[in-house]
Amino acid sequence: MSALPLATDYARIFLDEVPLIDLRAPVEFKEGAFPTAVSLPLMTDEERARVGTCYKQEGQAAAIALGHQLVGGAVRDARMEGWLARLRQQPDALLYCFRGGLRSQTVQQWLAEAGITRPRVAGGYKALRHFLIDTQAKASAECDWTVLTGMTGSGKTHMLAHITQAVDLEGHARHRGSSFGQLPGGQPGNIDFENRLAIELLQRRNRGESQFVLEDESRLIGRCALPLNLYEAMCRAPLVVVEVPQEARAEQIRTDYVQDLWLRYLEFHGPDAGWPLFAGYLTDAMARLKRRLGDKDYRELDGLLQAALREQAQSGDTRAHLVWIRLLLTRYYDPMYRYQLDNKRERILFRGDKEACLAFFAKRSPLQTPQESPTC
Repeated sequence: MSALPLATDYARIFLDEVPLIDLRAPVEFKEGAFPTAVSLPLMTDEERARVGTCYKQEGQAAAIALGHQLVGGAVRDARMEGWLARLRQQPDALLYCFRGGLRSQTVQQWLAEAGITRPRVAGGYKALRHFLIDTQAKASAECDWTVLTGMTGSGKTHMLAHITQAVDLEGHARHRGSSFGQLPGGQPGNIDFENRLAIELLQRRNRGESQFVLEDESRLIGRCALPLNLYEAMCRAPLVVVEVPQEARAEQIRTDYVQDLWLRYLEFHGPDAGWPLFAGYLTDAMARLKRRLGDKDYRELDGLLQAALREQAQSGDTRAHLVWIRLLLTRYYDPMYRYQLDNKRERILFRGDKEACLAFFAKRSPLQTPQESPTC
């Protein structure tokens, strides 16, 4: 088995988006994997648990024997067909298990006996994961970061789509970053979030990019936590402040968090389940602010929200939501933002409306001239 090939160029695996066959148990894959990986385990969760117990009680030799007993005969044939079928579709795929040890060596040997020689990743999942952690840490320390900030509803996420240096953290987290930011379909696990972010930075740095723009975020985007070193870099980075009038921000929130999200819920869950889930989402999001708003303001805002939901359910019109949105901005989000920005004023690099901020970023970008900068 030792003569079979190893894949050791971790950077090239991610730069070339090489297909991967993950041989770990399903529970391990669920905890975290890589974007190009498919789960085709050598053992089920139950089989892995039995082998692990045997190893602890009786030692390695007994555990190996049990593993071959559990994954033998027709079971082995069926799993072999799964690996061979995947390799017929993706003949350049690599194999890995947790540490690049017995599981991937065993499958690699079985495939070789069937006439298919494919490398296994040296060090397995653990080595790839450590490589991405180091990649992200180096980017946090070495790159030039700028943070786009602005009051709630300023359309910062939409602006990122027009900034060549942008890294969309909320896109990776599949969450819009506020109490009202949950999207249907849920979020990735934190390891998957970190892996995808690190791979993007690796690929872009490989293309020669070193200047990046991030939207102002807290450490948590929904349940996804930013790597601490990146968050600390963001807390030191210069700020570009986009200034948008409150009425325009209220309308942006109505569009993004009510109108668009309503349609997303209907599309994802269907018309029957979509509406109650959407209404419940908005109600729960407001409830999460109760402690910060205080009981009196919360009850008033929730009453206005429920009235707007009733109107929306009856007529499809979402304009009644502007009443509670304006009030929430005035009483909660805007004062909080002004306080936070006042504490960061020495970091402000530029401020202006959307077009001015986009032109500023375009002028700084080595990849785009100011004349090419779009507006939104």
